[in-house]
Amino acid sequence: MSRDVLEALNRRLEANRRGGGQARIEKQHQQGKLTGRERVEFFLDEGSFEETDALVEHGCTDFGMADNKISGDGVITGHGRVDGRPVFVFAQDFTVFGGSLSEANAAKICKIMDLALKVGAPVIGLNDSGGARIQEGVASLAGYADIFLRNTISSGVVPQISAVMGPCAGGAVYSPAITDFVFMVEETSYMFVTGPDVIKTVTHEEVTKEELGGAMTHNGVSGVAHFAAQNDTDCLAQIRKLLSFLPANNAEAPPVVPTDDAPDREIPELDDFIPADANKPYDIKKLIRWTADDGDFFEVHEHFAKNIVVGFIRIGGRTVGVIANQPAHLAGTLDIDSSVKGARFVRFCDAFNIPLWIVEDVPGFLPGTAQEWGGIIMNGAKLLFARAEATVPKVTVITRKAYGGAYCVMGSKHIRTDVNLAFPTAEIAVMGPQGAVNILYKNEIAAADDKEAARENKVAEYQDRFANPFVAAEKGYLDEVIVPRTLRRKLAASFSLLASKRDWMPAKKHGNIPL
Repeated sequence: MSRDVLEALNRRLEANRRGGGQARIEKQHQQGKLTGRERVEFFLDEGSFEETDALVEHGCTDFGMADNKISGDGVITGHGRVDGRPVFVFAQDFTVFGGSLSEANAAKICKIMDLALKVGAPVIGLNDSGGARIQEGVASLAGYADIFLRNTISSGVVPQISAVMGPCAGGAVYSPAITDFVFMVEETSYMFVTGPDVIKTVTHEEVTKEELGGAMTHNGVSGVAHFAAQNDTDCLAQIRKLLSFLPANNAEAPPVVPTDDAPDREIPELDDFIPADANKPYDIKKLIRWTADDGDFFEVHEHFAKNIVVGFIRIGGRTVGVIANQPAHLAGTLDIDSSVKGARFVRFCDAFNIPLWIVEDVPGFLPGTAQEWGGIIMNGAKLLFARAEATVPKVTVITRKAYGGAYCVMGSKHIRTDVNLAFPTAEIAVMGPQGAVNILYKNEIAAADDKEAARENKVAEYQDRFANPFVAAEKGYLDEVIVPRTLRRKLAASFSLLASKRDWMPAKKHGNIPL
C-alpha cells in the first residue's frame, strides 16, 4: 500500500476529528458545552468507541455547499460499551454546520439504529442541533421522518435514550419525544416546536428560550423530559447509571449486580413510620430507599407530578421498577399528570421485563373542574390500562389509604397483580370514614341532639369496621398483612417466586390505550 493512500486516509480522518475547527470548538467550550466527539468519548468505556461513516460528506450543491464539506457531516455515529455492555450512539456536532440535519447524516443515524435493532442493543442520541439543514430543503425533512420511523419501530424492542445537550427545535423534537427517556442540561439545552420569535409574532406572548423550553420547564412543567443534569458530564454519567438498571433489549432480563445487602434485612424504622393520624403526610421516598439495596433509588421524572414517584431500585441485585403514591404532595391523590407519568413508566417496565413494585397510599382522584375538563377520566384510565395490560411480576404493598377507584387503579388483585400485601395501618374502603358516614348515616346524624358527637361515634364505628386491611384479607383480595419491618424480606421472596412468571394476552395487533 502506498504512503500517499495512507496519508490521504489520515488527512480525511483528521479532518473528521477536528470537526468545525478549533475556533468553533473553543466557542462550544465557552458556552459550557462539550463537543459531540468529547461527549461520546466521555460517555463510553475508555477505548471502546468504534466510529462508523467517519468519511461521509453531504451531497448538496446549492448555495455554495459544494465547496463546503467536512468529513462526518456534523454527526458522530458508532458503537461502544458502557460497563462492558454494547450500546450504539450518535452525537450531533454543533461545530459543523450547527449540527444541522442533512440527508447524509440522517442516513448515518438510521444506519446505526437499524443495526442496533438487529443486534439488540440500546441507542443513545446526543442532540445538539440547529435543526434541518435549510440548504437541502425537503431532503433534510425526509431525514427526520426516516429517524422517526425507526424510533417507532424500535420502541419496546431496544431502550432508546435521548440527551438534549443544546438546541432542539421544530421537527427535531419529535425523535426525543418518541424515545423512552429524555435528559436535558440546565441552562444550555432547550426544546420547543416553535421558538420565542414565532410565538411573539403569532400570539404576542413574550418568553425566553429558557422559560419556553429549558431543562426545568420540561422537567417540572410539561413532563417532556425525565431528567435534569447540571452539565454535560453529569448528564452522561446519569445515562450510564440508568443503563445499569436496564436490559439490552426486550428478550433479555435486566442485569444482576452483586450486593452485600441481605435480602432478608429487616427495616425497624418502618414499624412506626406510618403516622397514626391518617391525614398526616410522610415521605414515601424514605420507605423506598430503606427497602432498596444499599439505599440506592434512581428516581425518574423527579420534578414532574410529584404526587406519584417512579424509578428504579434493586432488591437482591435485581432491578425493580417502583411506582408509589407520595402522601407528601397533594396527599398522594391521582391527577392527570401523575396518571400519565405512572402509565408511561409501567409500560416501559413491562416492555423490558422489569418487575413492578407498587406502593399504595391513595385517597382517590384529585377533584375539581380543571381535572374533569382536562380529561381525568381518560387519563386516569391510561394508568389503569397500563397496569392491567402489564404481564411482568407485580407486587402491591398498601401502606395506608386505598380508597375508591384509585384502589383499583393502583394495583389491586383484580387487575392481575400477583402478590398483594398490606401494612396493619392500611385502610381499604370505597371512601374515607368522614365521607362514608355523611352518606350512610346522614339522617341518623341529622336527628341526633348532639350531631357532632353522633358523627364522631359513627366515624369511629366505620373505622373499626372498614378502615383496616382485614376485610380485604378475609375476602382474599390481600395475600398477607405484614409486619412493616419485614417489607424487604417479603418483597425479595415475592420477586424471587415470580421470576419465572408467565402471563398471557389474547392474540391481537395491539390494544387501544385511551390516548
